[in-house]
Amino acid sequence: MKVVLVAIHPYPSPQAVSLGNAFLKASLDADPELAGKITVTLADFFVGAKLAEVLSAILAERPAAVGFSVFLWNRRVCHHLARLLRKARPELTIFAGGPEPTADPEGMLQSRTFNFLVLGEGETAFPAAMAAILSGRGAAGTKGIATLQEGQLAGSRSDTAGPLDTIPSPYLTGVLDPSPDGGVLWQISRGCDFGCDYCFDSQGMKGIRRFPMERVRAELDLFVRKRVGQVAVIDSTFNQDVQRAKEILRLIARRAPHIHFHFEVRSEFIDMEMARLFARINCSLQLGLQSAHPQVNKAVRRVFNPADFSAKVAMLNETGAVFGFDLIYGLPSDSLQGFRASIDFALGLYPNHVDIFPLAVLPGTPLASQAGNLRLRSLKTPPYTLQSSPDFPGGAMGEAAGLALACDIFYSRGKAVAWFNTLLLPLGLSPAAFLGRFRSWIIEEMGDVKSEAEVSDEQVREAQRGFITRLYTGKRLRKLLPVALDLIDYNWHYAAALMASPPELPTDRELERASLLDERFELAPSARLARFNYEVFDLLQAGEIDLADFVECFRPTVSHAVIYPRGGEVFTESLIKAHYEFLSRLDGTQPPRRLAASLHIPPEEAVSFLEFAAAEGIIRRSGDY
Repeated sequence: MKVVLVAIHPYPSPQAVSLGNAFLKASLDADPELAGKITVTLADFFVGAKLAEVLSAILAERPAAVGFSVFLWNRRVCHHLARLLRKARPELTIFAGGPEPTADPEGMLQSRTFNFLVLGEGETAFPAAMAAILSGRGAAGTKGIATLQEGQLAGSRSDTAGPLDTIPSPYLTGVLDPSPDGGVLWQISRGCDFGCDYCFDSQGMKGIRRFPMERVRAELDLFVRKRVGQVAVIDSTFNQDVQRAKEILRLIARRAPHIHFHFEVRSEFIDMEMARLFARINCSLQLGLQSAHPQVNKAVRRVFNPADFSAKVAMLNETGAVFGFDLIYGLPSDSLQGFRASIDFALGLYPNHVDIFPLAVLPGTPLASQAGNLRLRSLKTPPYTLQSSPDFPGGAMGEAAGLALACDIFYSRGKAVAWFNTLLLPLGLSPAAFLGRFRSWIIEEMGDVKSEAEVSDEQVREAQRGFITRLYTGKRLRKLLPVALDLIDYNWHYAAALMASPPELPTDRELERASLLDERFELAPSARLARFNYEVFDLLQAGEIDLADFVECFRPTVSHAVIYPRGGEVFTESLIKAHYEFLSRLDGTQPPRRLAASLHIPPEEAVSFLEFAAAEGIIRRSGDY
């Protein structure tokens, strides 16, 4: 018997990993009663793929059963595909699992497209259901399986879960084989102790269960051997067990310093030691702020202390840890004015980025059950977005969406953390007021942009420069504009260099043997050439500057620099104009000797500069890819 488990990801990314389906396959493969009798194949697709091609790929496997992993982003397409499969192969057993079936089993089964649903964790229910089908009994009545019986829902999610040490690892069993420089999803615990009304994570089961540290170490070692580039830790609260979290962070620092990790954390559990441990490794943190108002958080069963949150974030800033916030607009008892205040609070703490979402009234959550009493009007189908509430009418939701878009483009995509508050100070604007004006400017200059995905990186940079130029062109602020633009440009180039992959560096022996003036060189794609209105090192040494004080202390003087990554760091080298022009003209089509002569650079000086540039990874031989 062959089973195909289908995952439909929102878009290609390092996080497009069918981890849930892999857990099911690993569990069934480990069942001695089913080994050799049932074969499970994983099939991965993306939203937007041609359904005919997806259907053909699934049917080409000649399955007896097809299961879908259903989330809010793919619920509609999963239903559509299931109907197409039912039409093409009426005898197929078609089932589904994941957050949507678990939260809304009746809604999922009403179409009568699915024979059954796997509710909650499926590592026990899925093999049991397959065994029942193999025996001819059918899946109905299996624990953790839901079906429709005479139009009524039968079966429910199990209210207990076994220890995690009995569940096979999809990675260690080889079900998932991480690719070099690719990404993985890493689950090292399950569950959540926080019962936020809008969230489904903690519904059905309370408490947190953790995979054994022996398994954590083995999986981490595998990621290192496979040269994985990114690991997204999908635990709801990675750092709730403070000592275990610190142990894992020390383990990462020792064994996987080159891998980038992403963690979801709570501020309450951060102390200075933990902040330093986060800063020691290559990672980013996401903190669920949601709202800066204690009473708004309390309305959805969250506890929030602004002073404590600020103090914990200050530890992250002090150590240099990279972090971002989540904000939600439309929460019960919040308002547009309150949301603006949350933006001001959030951006005043210097997050690397802020992810802002409208409230989603998710099926199966306490908020969904209270929606009528709270007069929450939301979409009844995914993504279940709030449309209006007594405190957040439709017009206010639209304005909040505009602020969210402005923040996405100007602050988060624009990598503005290092200079945002510095540039706002002379304007006398709050972050929310500034972003409101920027949203109006976007509409005026770029049209009715609906998503930051519609804007290229270069358009983001030009939008930042254009908007700041407009705000600083008044008589009082005009003299501050050159240094303001320098800050934007430098940090843009720095962020681009930080994310770039440097070229392989030549050895000293290779450089000694090479006739550098006669080679074909080009600027490495990871290196950035930039021209500034002020001396670049004055900008860097000034730290978090006051623009007015800076222009009083320094005179404008055009400077040139190359900004480039090497050894996990970003370096800035100030250049004389001739060397800047030399680098800018190295395009691999003519030898450096000719370029140096045209710029009146003596051969000895050109050779010395080329040796430096090649050894640093600023340039590479043409054709070295």
